[in-house]
This record gives sequence, C-alpha cells and structure tokens, in this order.
Amino acid sequence: MTHGTGLDRDGCFRREGSLDRISAPFTPVVAELGARLSGHFGPGRLHSSYLYGSIPRGTAVPGVSDLDALLALRDEPTEADRAAARAVEDGLDADFPQVNGVGILLVGVDRVLSEPERYDLAWFVACLCTPLSGPDLADRLPRYRPTSLLARETNGDLFHSLPGLRAKAAAATTEAERIRLTRGVARRLVRTGFTLVMPRWGGWTSDLTESAEVFGRYYPAHAGQMRAAARAARTPAAYPELLDELLFGLAPWLADEYLAVHGAKAPRP
Repeated sequence: MTHGTGLDRDGCFRREGSLDRISAPFTPVVAELGARLSGHFGPGRLHSSYLYGSIPRGTAVPGVSDLDALLALRDEPTEADRAAARAVEDGLDADFPQVNGVGILLVGVDRVLSEPERYDLAWFVACLCTPLSGPDLADRLPRYRPTSLLARETNGDLFHSLPGLRAKAAAATTEAERIRLTRGVARRLVRTGFTLVMPRWGGWTSDLTESAEVFGRYYPAHAGQMRAAARAARTPAAYPELLDELLFGLAPWLADEYLAVHGAKAPRP
C-alpha cells in the first residue's frame, strides 16, 4: 500500500520538524528563546517547550518568517504566565530582525493529554511540534493517521468561527490590521481546504502552496480561489481586497462542504 507525503511506511504521520533543520540565521534566535524561557518560567512551571512552523521545518526565510513556540505548563496558564510570554515575544521580536514576529502558545499538560483534545491539540503536539526542552509529550500520545476523524477535530469548526472573523474584518480600521487579518484568514482557509481532502489524498503537508494544489485536484471549481488564498497567506499586503472575497466567497462554501464531508468538531469544555 502506498501513502502520500508526510507519512511513514505504516501510514502514520512522521513528525515534520527537527532541530537539525534550523538554518544558521535562526539558530541564535532559538538559543535565546530557550534562555529567556528558562528565565521567565522555572522548572516547577514549565513542563516542556516546542517549536513549530517554518523554522523547525527548515523552510524559514530571514526577515519574513515568524518564530512559533508552544509551552506546555504543569498547570493551566495564568495571567502572569501570559504576561511572561508576551515579554519574551516582544523582546525576541525587537532583538532579532531575522524573525518577523514571535508567537508563543501556552497550554496545560492535562489539556494536551485530555480525551477531547486527542485528535486536535494532542495531534498538533505529537506531529507538528518539535521538542525544544523537557519531556516530550508525544511519548504519551498515540500515532496518528490522516483520517476523517482527525480532519473533523482539527478544522471542523470553520462554520462556528466565520461570524467572528467577519466581525473582525468589519472592525479593522488600519491597513496593518487588515494585513494581519488577511494573513490569518488565508492561512486558515488553506489549511482547512487541505484537511478537507487529506483523507482522500492520504498524506500530510504544511506547505501552503502544495496544500492549495492538493485541494484543487478534488475541487477544481474552487482551485483558483484557494491558490489566491495561499498567495495571500504569504504576502497579504499584496492583496488588499482579498479579505472580503475570502470571508464572503470561499469561506462559507468551505464551511458547508466541511460539515457535509466530515461533520462538526466536537464542543470543548
């Protein structure tokens, strides 16, 4: 039996990143991230830390790519934890011009390991996050395959999020806000479009261009819209009018099709 890209010979996800793939321009940023995390979060607070995104995949572009990290805390995040994370984000973003923004997600270990998150946050940590420090939570999680269940639990909530995204777009008053929102919406739609067809394709990719192309094989009538979303996800400032087209054109169709094919994501506590 053959499988698509991103899977091992058993048809399970291969972890997509590695510290060995971090390119030279980003090595000092990652080293400083580890040092600053240690300074803000002691061992009694921080269980483990992870990188995700283009930097551990080895595809990051200096001055363009952002630095994404996830911290698994021993308890649920507090306001003090969030303030500490913001301090690390702002400091790294100011000190290292090779990164275009820093984002740190905070989650509790119990939440990652909980049953409701088994095919969402837990999958994300086990398959898309690269261990940076501490015990790897992936050792306590199952192996994953590109199933309809995984598609539903990762991206089956676009229908629920769409009104809020439209409200944010209506409230955005500056060009910077529109650009940031366009990037986020475009990324989400491309990833949702890809996971819609992921079980049929039988593989995994985080590459937005490839994701759009894979989607287009199954939905050629919407391939052009998805390719445009992939372009806007990389260079949102070049597509100032696309946000409304995505939110009122591609997104509602995609939300309805996702519900028809995979169903709705289960409610979270």
